[in-house]
Amino acid sequence: YSHVGHDCTVGDDVIFSNNGTLGGHVQVGDHAVMGGLTAVHQFCRIGRFAITGGCSKIVQDVPPFMIADGNPAEIRGINLVGLERKNFPPESVKLIKEAFRLIYRSKYNTRQAIEAMRKELAQTEEITEIIQFIEQSERGIIR
Repeated sequence: YSHVGHDCTVGDDVIFSNNGTLGGHVQVGDHAVMGGLTAVHQFCRIGRFAITGGCSKIVQDVPPFMIADGNPAEIRGINLVGLERKNFPPESVKLIKEAFRLIYRSKYNTRQAIEAMRKELAQTEEITEIIQFIEQSERGIIR
């Protein structure tokens, strides 16, 4: 059993584990994985190919390709296994890792990380998706 609240949007090939809960107006991107007992606050967004760990409390947006885990959730890394299973090119995976490093392992705030991604990384579809996702966030991203 899982609960999907009112006015939610769930993408293609999303996996819901047992007892996952989405509050109202949540958006879940294609190929996302929702861990068991995950609770997602209303109006949050889960990006494409993102994963939430079991028993996670999601109160802000989870960017595409990232792994969120904990209560409250923190970003733990990128969904490397999921990207490899879907045959993402190694160059794309490397750029996603670099984006993760700039957002979560540097001393940059969110705006500075976006600027650094624009300057330092090739503007592939994946990098553009991450940047746009962050810029469109209303609740902020998990930091």
